[in-house]
Amino acid sequence: MTSLPRVAPRVAKLTVLSLGVALLATACGGSPAPSSSGSSSAAAAGIACPAPSATGGGTSAAGEAGTVPASATTTPTPLKIGSLLPTTGSLAFLGPPEIAGVNLGIKEVNDAGGVLGKPVEVIHRDSGDTKTDIATQSTTALLGQGVSAIVGAASSGVSKTVINQITGAGVVQFSPANTSPDFTAWDDKGLYWRTAPSDVLQGKVLGNYMATCGAQTVGMIVLNDAYGTGLAKNVQSAFEAAGGKVVAQELFNEGDSQFSSQVDKVLAAKPDAIALITFDQAKSIVPLMTGKGVKPTQIFMVDGNMSDYSKDFQAGTLKGAQGTIPGTFAKEDFKKKLLAIDPALKDYSYSGESYDAVNLIALAAEAAKSTKGTDIAAQLKAVSEGGDKCNTFPTCVTLLRNGKDIDYDGQSGPVTFSDAGDPTEAYIGIYEFQDDNTYKPVKEEFGKL
Repeated sequence: MTSLPRVAPRVAKLTVLSLGVALLATACGGSPAPSSSGSSSAAAAGIACPAPSATGGGTSAAGEAGTVPASATTTPTPLKIGSLLPTTGSLAFLGPPEIAGVNLGIKEVNDAGGVLGKPVEVIHRDSGDTKTDIATQSTTALLGQGVSAIVGAASSGVSKTVINQITGAGVVQFSPANTSPDFTAWDDKGLYWRTAPSDVLQGKVLGNYMATCGAQTVGMIVLNDAYGTGLAKNVQSAFEAAGGKVVAQELFNEGDSQFSSQVDKVLAAKPDAIALITFDQAKSIVPLMTGKGVKPTQIFMVDGNMSDYSKDFQAGTLKGAQGTIPGTFAKEDFKKKLLAIDPALKDYSYSGESYDAVNLIALAAEAAKSTKGTDIAAQLKAVSEGGDKCNTFPTCVTLLRNGKDIDYDGQSGPVTFSDAGDPTEAYIGIYEFQDDNTYKPVKEEFGKL
């Protein structure tokens, strides 16, 4: 299926059209919701959420193809993919699942014979965070090694520092985790894509969810960058549309290490719930709040800080706290495959999105019969819609090589791209922390953008 390259600059067309809910069976904890006559003090009250009512959704896994037909086209230039994912910095905890997702995708593509008759090569580089210039150095190194596509960065702030460098070189940038709405209208020459949905959706889900949990007032502690302020804006809009009020919002900058002022100002407003829109700064902020009487059931977190805190906090510190991560819950068979790649994995955030990015790049190269970045970009939308459904590289590439159009749906859920390179529909997972300060799935919410 042929798709013309997108025209830059692109115009944002993000309007949330609908939200459907697919729920997994666990109930939210906490004490009864505040009465309609007034809000309760953060130091004294918990938040109670409605119990899920149905069993969860997501896409089902398709069977592997039997024999993959050989490509009729052999490329003289093997497909080379770089990764720009965090192994240091404030999002380093996201690096392992994302890198495992990339490596699993590469393995399965190569096990099926590679792309256009040649094995796919992968080169990994650290993205660091916005406190350093690591991303620029890594990008320069990857471009110098002739990559056609780069999977990354994870941080929206980091991507903003390298997007022009990557797309200006005619290379695809494909982020598995960027959620800032700013990228929708970026002048990227049609070369920037992502499998993570814009925070228009995550913000809507979290804002609405805090309201359904009984919160009438919310305080927010927010990282002052593209990710933090963009997500906070959408959380506030959704929460206020649901009848709530944001009574305090305190910002901090990347690199800050003291958060007492922000915590004190938010608690002074006595919110029912507190949204932490941060990266790993939550390790410092959470103890400050719980030390002042905030109950974990009042704490709501986001993908930037949903992590395994079992080695950071005493047991029970976060029990009942909840948070959102874009994407479907990782399926057990997919987890097993990831653990075979990296046995040390503790969580699976954005692993599916990273895996899907590799598959989509490889399939677009097959469809284009080229490993050139601009040719790959011209086919990414086409392989995501309008053809025979498939969700593994072997099954999809078999269809392509038999002359069929394909519609790839992956481990992150349904993947259908807009002209702006954004997914037009996605799941947002809601999770709850357990006594050991690790989290488990509660429910999924499905939305279209």
